[in-house]
Formats: sequence, structure tokens, C-alpha cells
Amino acid sequence: MTVEIGLNAAIVAMVDRSPRILVVSEGGDGGLDALPFGPFDPAMHRTFETSLRARVEEQTALDLGYIEQLYTFGDHGRQRLANEDRLHMVSVGYLALTRSDPETTLRLAEVGAQWRDWYAYLPWEDWRRGRPAVLDRVILPALAAWERDDPANRRSRLRLAFGLDDFPFDEERVLERYELLYEAGLVAESRSDAEGHGLETRPDGVGQGVGLAMRHDHRRIVATAVARLRGKIKYRPVIFELMPPEFSLTRLQEAVEAISGRHLHKQNFRRLVEGASLVEPTGMTTGATGGRPAALFRFRRQILDERPAPGLKLGSR
Repeated sequence: MTVEIGLNAAIVAMVDRSPRILVVSEGGDGGLDALPFGPFDPAMHRTFETSLRARVEEQTALDLGYIEQLYTFGDHGRQRLANEDRLHMVSVGYLALTRSDPETTLRLAEVGAQWRDWYAYLPWEDWRRGRPAVLDRVILPALAAWERDDPANRRSRLRLAFGLDDFPFDEERVLERYELLYEAGLVAESRSDAEGHGLETRPDGVGQGVGLAMRHDHRRIVATAVARLRGKIKYRPVIFELMPPEFSLTRLQEAVEAISGRHLHKQNFRRLVEGASLVEPTGMTTGATGGRPAALFRFRRQILDERPAPGLKLGSR
């Protein structure tokens, strides 16, 4: 069997106050969305990261900012290839952050790529307006039925992942929640994977699954990226990689809420930002908020030399 190494990128930007993932649709797998992907060629690039940056810039003209390796995805069957007995695809997943503007969006459309709200794939993760309706309407009743097959093991996993009973909901457990939904047959990928390998599909799945499906295991990579970024903003100032050079505190709060998937009290958030010394005033104002002019701020880069873990520690819900 030949093993091929590929690079997948979960590229994140803030577009219209929503966290977006860059996706492409190549017409395969029924036109499902896919993450940008390219094979690693050691003859051309010395490292995975330089290869990823070069391929993304070549395909989309995007200039990536912050980038970090997520995980190596190499499970057998992850690509469902016709010649899988001869070729096994191992993918190194990356989280990359960038900024977008209307010109960039038009350029991406020309090459068949677009920004998609990541909550379209993971709708149960968006708590900004309260508890997502899909949890109580679809997900938890189906998981309760799935739990009854093995209550000793499954109940504790559900309580921890979804914050049931006396457990708090932890916004960083994104991947654990997706893995449980996959195992219970509640996402379309779990059934298509089973069918592709001649396995019996689970009878306790719901309709076509919750959230938009993606090609191969790309939704699992997205869940990994969301979890990593939600944790990262608490101890590193990566949120500013998604912000324009100058911004209002309201705009910054909207970005943090969008990434974390939770609503934040305005005054508490401002005290948090001021206490963390992450921003400094520019002396300018903006009237784009629709109300009275709002003060503009910028990221205070000196914080990187002053503290080992400068982030926005949001605390528990």
C-alpha cells in the first residue's frame, strides 16, 4: 500500500460578524463542501507549513496570518477512495487565520471557493442567542435513545460533552460532541462512511443528519479547528489576527462571541479587555456603529513581551 501525505487547511476569517471557513466544491461527493487540500511535495517545499502557505496562495491568493498544525488524520477509510486497497491518504490538518474583504471574496468566487459560516456545519455549537433549538428538538432525544444500548458507558460521555445534569457546557469540547454525533449516526458522514464500506448503518440516525455534511472527514477537521481556536483565544491574542488594524470594542466583542459561540455581558467584556491590557486607543472614532461615535482601538503588541499568556480568559458560563 502506498501512503500519500496531504495538507488540509481550516482557514478562518470573520465575514459579516460571523466566523467563516473557506471551502471549495469540486462536484464530487454530490457537490459537498471540502476544505482546501493539496499533496505535500518534499522536492518543492522543505516543511509542511511552507507547502501549505504556497498552495493556498497559489489557489486563492490569500495571505495567511497565524497558522498552526492541528492533528494528523490518518484513519483507514477516511477518504473512501476507490483504490483504497493500494493508496492510503494521510492528511495533516492546519488551522489558519486571515482577514477578508469584498475584493478577496470576489477573487475566491472566481476560483470556486467561498466563505461558509462554520455554524452551518456545527449548528449545536452556537449559543450566542441562547440554547440552540436543535439540541432539545433533535439531538438530545436521539442521543437518549442511543444511550440506552450501553448506559453505563454512554451516559457519562454525554453528560461531559453536552453539559447534562450537573455538568456545565464546555464550549471547547467541540470535537467530542461531533465524535458522539458521528458514533450515534446523527451526522450524514457516519452513514455514508458505513455504506461506502459495506457496513450496516445505524437505525437510530435522524433524517439526513444535523448540520451540513462535508466531503470525507473534513467536518471532523473543522470541529478540531473550532475547538482549538476557542481554547487558544483564552491564552493567546490570536483573535486580533481576525480583526482589522483598528476596531471598536463592540466589534471586538462580536468577534469573540462569534468564535466562542456564547453571549458576553458588555460591561464585563470591557472590564476583561481593559484588565488584560490587550488594546490601546488610537484617538480616532467611527460612526459605523449606527449610534454615537465609538472609540477605535488597536492591538497593543507590547503585551507579547510583558506576559507569557496574554489572552481573553472568558471564564465559565
